[in-house]
Amino acid sequence: MKCTVLWLAVATLALLVRPAFAPAELPPLIPRQVLFGNPDHISPTISPDGKRLAYLAPDDGVLNVWIRTIGQTDDRAVTKDRKRGIRSYFWAENNRHILYSQDRDGDENWHVYAVDLDAGNERDLTPFENVQARIIATERNFPDEILVSINQRDPQLHDVYRCDLLSGELKPAAENDRGFVGWLADPQFQIRAALKPTRNGGTLLQVRDDADSTWRTLLGWGPEDALTSGPVAFTADGASMHIISSAEVNTGQLRLIDLQTRKQSVLAADDEADVAGLLIHPQRHVVQAVSFKKDRAVWKVLDDTVAGDFEAIRGIRTGDFGVINRDHTDRTWLLYYETDDGPIYYYAYDRERRKGELLFTSRPELERLTLATMKPIVLTARDGLTLHGYLTTPPGVPAKNLPLVVDVHGGPWYRDSWGYDGEVQWLANRGYAVLQVNFRGSTGYGKKFLNAGNREWGGKMHDDLIDAVQWAVEQGVADPARIGIYGGSYGGYAALVGLTFTPDVFACGVSIVGPSNLITFMKTIPPYWKPIEPIFFDRVGHPKKDAEFLKSRSPLYQVDRIRKPLLIAQGANDPRVKKSESRQIVEALEQAGKVVKYLEYADEGHGFARPENRLDFFAHAEQFLAEHLGGRFEPPSSDEAAPAPPKVD
Repeated sequence: MKCTVLWLAVATLALLVRPAFAPAELPPLIPRQVLFGNPDHISPTISPDGKRLAYLAPDDGVLNVWIRTIGQTDDRAVTKDRKRGIRSYFWAENNRHILYSQDRDGDENWHVYAVDLDAGNERDLTPFENVQARIIATERNFPDEILVSINQRDPQLHDVYRCDLLSGELKPAAENDRGFVGWLADPQFQIRAALKPTRNGGTLLQVRDDADSTWRTLLGWGPEDALTSGPVAFTADGASMHIISSAEVNTGQLRLIDLQTRKQSVLAADDEADVAGLLIHPQRHVVQAVSFKKDRAVWKVLDDTVAGDFEAIRGIRTGDFGVINRDHTDRTWLLYYETDDGPIYYYAYDRERRKGELLFTSRPELERLTLATMKPIVLTARDGLTLHGYLTTPPGVPAKNLPLVVDVHGGPWYRDSWGYDGEVQWLANRGYAVLQVNFRGSTGYGKKFLNAGNREWGGKMHDDLIDAVQWAVEQGVADPARIGIYGGSYGGYAALVGLTFTPDVFACGVSIVGPSNLITFMKTIPPYWKPIEPIFFDRVGHPKKDAEFLKSRSPLYQVDRIRKPLLIAQGANDPRVKKSESRQIVEALEQAGKVVKYLEYADEGHGFARPENRLDFFAHAEQFLAEHLGGRFEPPSSDEAAPAPPKVD
């Protein structure tokens, strides 16, 4: 496979002969290690009895779970991952076990592990090859058990099992013989609700009275409501359920529905935004507060017993906050505070004293650095649709005539939000303005905005990005000759679209795990996505019925239009966007004599989890951007050498 040569020399020469700004005005370069290496401490949780604190931190360079006794300094690592790093974990309700999930090199065949803190051993609770397991629930009244779903019987469907943490025994709790894609347990730890996709892209919420009863449909949502509606939690008596629903309205509301009468009542709603987060009392099973994400997160308190707490929490420090978890006495809450120009701050909040104590920050080095601020923006698309997003400009230089990077979020049924973003800070520190646009099809702004993206991959969704670029140019922020497009997953697809469909707009593009052919992409989705195929067919297109349409929206078929350089990066084990999606367009570009650089990481999946791979990728990406947009870059270290390009068959 061909590879671009003299990479560093060319990029360095470009900087020497074509400075885009006065580097002395910018803050010093922030080392990539600070931005993309392992965080110092993240994701703290308090044990149910309130006696121990767990958190994620590096152990011998790999993220692992640590614990400490509250009030002491006896911190110790209790997991022993030596490669990929642990990214999510839970306390079991018995205070004895730490639960976590891990896959193999990004293949998403998650295994569930339990660490016995008393015995000091670890057990794989789901030791099955090529099988994906998911933790469904823990419950205070069943401390030695968890519910897990496993797709061992059928790769497309997950059955639910009750797992005994002491013996490791798995007992069937619910067989998935109806095509369910999600499960919900009641406070008695019985699976009593499930979500089922319909053939037209909608969903059915089905319930049963107990584990031995038959399933019945409680309500259904059509395709227009499917992604803005769903079940949340049962009430304490199991007779009603909290749901989020946009039926008959635009935004997703928090509602309570009686399982027998089907009567619904609205508990919280906002005309501009969907419900984004919930605080639910773990014993009373009532929703105490609801958050809505607008430009920033906004909390609405529903339970007067926590109104004083929220008032106190707002006064502890600035930033958008959330409750991570709480102990069984409900005296101690763990909080996070997120800012746009600093690390995440973690606090222990004492409800009796209404005081917060700082535990640690995610990346302390950031506190000593000059970071950029994220400015919410609003603009109007060419068809009159209102678009929201964020503009971040480099500190220390005027926000005028800057090189611009359009950073496109993945999903696409997701959204950009205010807060610290390592990639945004990296780009701003290198001298770029960063434009993030919640294009139509993004979540959080109601179903009309979400559904406006139906069948618009590479169409109006991309027009929104171009309209945002034009806005940045008209504002005088962006130099129209130095605009790049960058993103992962759907954002990677958008980068490929940018250079094929609008070749005159962008000077370069960076695509990470992005689909290049919408037909082959949908034909190679993982088996556990099969039940939700109708959602893709409705919102993207059908690979057989709409083959010509999907070809017209696939960059692979228009590589001849590409005139600007591309950097493409891929995880070899990605089950969502297969490596063939990147390899086929790289091969087509090379055969057409186009400029492309390809990075493939043998031990990664849908994104880059290992810090070694992240640092390597960002080293190459910032050299690439510097060469073609004129920003700064940190010279690569000896460890940041490009992986050998694979042979394309």
